Amino acid sequence: MIHTLSTTCLTCRLSDLCLPNGLDASEIETLAIMIRKTRLLQTGESLYIQNDQCQSLFAVKSGSFRRFITNKQGVEQTMGFYLPSEIMGLDALFEGKFGYNVNALETSSVCELPLTRLNELCIQMPSLQHQLNRILSKEISDIHQQFSILCHTSAKAKMALFLLMLSKRYASLGYSNTTFNLSMRRQDIGNFLGLSNESISRQLTALSKDKIITVHQRAIHIIDLNLLQSVVTSNAVQCETTH
Repeated sequence: MIHTLSTTCLTCRLSDLCLPNGLDASEIETLAIMIRKTRLLQTGESLYIQNDQCQSLFAVKSGSFRRFITNKQGVEQTMGFYLPSEIMGLDALFEGKFGYNVNALETSSVCELPLTRLNELCIQMPSLQHQLNRILSKEISDIHQQFSILCHTSAKAKMALFLLMLSKRYASLGYSNTTFNLSMRRQDIGNFLGLSNESISRQLTALSKDKIITVHQRAIHIIDLNLLQSVVTSNAVQCETTH
């Protein structure tokens, strides 16, 4: 962990996926100097709270985070999850306030990017502005994909699509796209997908019985990505037929 926290933008293995992507060495060095500090958060610890003023953006250096909103009655609704290299706080760029609560799902670390300094650097370095625009575009695309889960009426298809989304995101990080751990609790997954904890367990069991995946506690192994995709595709066809 000490090694992880001492890594700079120049040596970070995530630099090609994060803000430094497309910058030359001197620009990356300038960006690294801008980073205020690297924070370590424990499981369940809050990074920022809904409606707080946004002073900084945060890049996930290690671990993972849950994004959620809380209504006036205190009921939580999970809106998504963040993995390494992903930027948190982009939703606050419009009104200057965070639209979500963000908590660590496990021991995690973040790089803090002071917003005022980041804006200044974007003016000085067009390549940084271009990369930030790409990240914003990806954020919008990911949100659209996440909402597409809700279009599926089948609980099994929702679970399959969720696993496919994680598979794609882990692959982009250079990790295995077929073997990974679920850092989020099943109740968080269920809250995100609009399913009960029991339904999440049933769908994982069903996919396992169909020999599409294997499950061991939080460890997921996708045996056949094509079969997993077919679960989603067949449900989409059924939805179109019924409408």
